[in-house]
Amino acid sequence: MKVNEVKASIVTVTWNGKALVDECIGSLCRQLYDIPAEIIVVDNASTDGTADLIHESFPEIRLIRNEQNLGFARANNQGIRLTRGRYICLINSDVNAPAGCLKKMVTYMDENPAIGVLGPKMLGPNGEVGQSVMRFPSLWNSLLRAFALDSLFKGSRAMGGQLMGDFRYDTVTDVDVLTGWFWVVRREALEKVGLLDEDFFMYGEDIDWCKRFRHASWRVVFYPEAEALHYGGASSAKAPSRFYVELLRARMQYCRKHYSLPMCVGFGLAAWIHHLVRIIGYGALYLLKPSGRLHTSSKIKRSVACVRWLMGFRPLAMEEA
Repeated sequence: MKVNEVKASIVTVTWNGKALVDECIGSLCRQLYDIPAEIIVVDNASTDGTADLIHESFPEIRLIRNEQNLGFARANNQGIRLTRGRYICLINSDVNAPAGCLKKMVTYMDENPAIGVLGPKMLGPNGEVGQSVMRFPSLWNSLLRAFALDSLFKGSRAMGGQLMGDFRYDTVTDVDVLTGWFWVVRREALEKVGLLDEDFFMYGEDIDWCKRFRHASWRVVFYPEAEALHYGGASSAKAPSRFYVELLRARMQYCRKHYSLPMCVGFGLAAWIHHLVRIIGYGALYLLKPSGRLHTSSKIKRSVACVRWLMGFRPLAMEEA
């Protein structure tokens, strides 16, 4: 891919969530005042008018309209193939990036050529710091999560688990995984590592990609000097049970790709434990605390959906969930 005067290429995948998409694209357009950049939006067959909104409100950006939902990895790869910049920025459609955010990140990558992927600090709608780094999956941290021990012992590195409850989001740090909400990727590294694995429909591709970057000796770095707002769950909130099944499917897919058969069996057993513990625990809460039944019933439903998937039942299609 030829690099010209474009410094950064921004790729955003959309699937419904029109109001947040409008805010996101508006914030990305503000980045163009700081650095020479381009914006490419790939719409995954939205049904709420998202693509029309983008076309009408932001005619200067490049819009790709897919006729079906191709998934996160495949749609991002569509956009990446069209990019021209030295850096490729993959940014979720429910992110609001303040002015200067990309300039800070690109400048830092210019100064540190060993970095392959850089991620900013995530801020939630109420100003809280969001979880945006992970450790690679292991049987130990899977069991910690299954029994919720990582939540009980958040300050402990040994018990912090895959979600790194022990991590302090205040220092530039090399990490195993940057979650896929906001990445700045060096083109040179991308050309050596390759595109996102399109076998991952949704979730898991971030862990897989970061593992491949690290395996190729590129640094994966959390950079808190740049911050962005992430609303989170804009799409998954519409179908929580199906999205939890997709999380589980992606996890098992990652295991099959990177681990031995005995390890995969262990991860499968940990998944069974995880969801059976939650069905029992939330079932007890449902009976003992009537005022919270709406919340606990949704938790039970999503774990039941995951158990059904583990038993071999096909999950609902995304539009049915």
